[in-house]
Amino acid sequence: MGNCCPGSGDAEPAPAASADPSSRLHSGGTSLKAGASVSSAPTPTKPPAPIGPVLGRPMEDVRSIYTVGKELGRGQFGVTSLCTHKATGERFACKTIAKRKLSTKEDVEDVRREVQIMYHLAGQPNIVELKGAYEDKQSVHLVMELCAGGELFDRIIAKGKYTERAAASLLRTIVEIVHTCHSMGVIHRDLKPENFLLLSKDDNAPLKATDFGLSVFFKQGEVFKDIKDIISEVDADNDGRIDYSEFVAMMRKGTAEQNPKKRRDVVL
Repeated sequence: MGNCCPGSGDAEPAPAASADPSSRLHSGGTSLKAGASVSSAPTPTKPPAPIGPVLGRPMEDVRSIYTVGKELGRGQFGVTSLCTHKATGERFACKTIAKRKLSTKEDVEDVRREVQIMYHLAGQPNIVELKGAYEDKQSVHLVMELCAGGELFDRIIAKGKYTERAAASLLRTIVEIVHTCHSMGVIHRDLKPENFLLLSKDDNAPLKATDFGLSVFFKQGEVFKDIKDIISEVDADNDGRIDYSEFVAMMRKGTAEQNPKKRRDVVL
């Protein structure tokens, strides 16, 4: 903090008071001569931001921190755009969810839980990292790690086919992601190629899971009975095995058009 007391030597005479009113201000405070008084209008204080009904925290304008740019993708509830941090220039992806589309209490709870789960999974190398969540009057904004390589689905279409070795490596990564989620008490519940992103356009770019809008926390042994659990041919009574069922469905789709005589069965 530094020494704030005078030395032990003889005190120097106090300097004469200045006629300049600005000399009253010292280190951000007001210094008065003996017997003097100052009357001034109170400094107006900024009213606290209202609490957002979705995230339950003070509302904040994401555009005061980030510059929101071109659209990257669009889903049922939200639009994902490129955004740039104004102070650092670092680029991210901003998923904007219109609050008018959250028509039920369950919709609001899904968004709130998605934010909680993404924060819970932060730091995992193959899961898209949530950098921040913001809410204003119209929308909820999730600022996330930018995966410039796009969706796995689009990469598969562009490549046309994968070698067996490359496909095995890809599927192994997906199984590891599922295992990571389950070990941390999370079921994804919406595994499909569109919900896996590539960090860059490189052929060997890391694969990352995204879109935890249908995900839930679970404890070992819990069974869910929810209409959202009925995906494709998966039965409504399920636990974390739904993720592996969806994984098998992805694998079957990927091999469906191969020559049956040359196709190998994969045992998990």
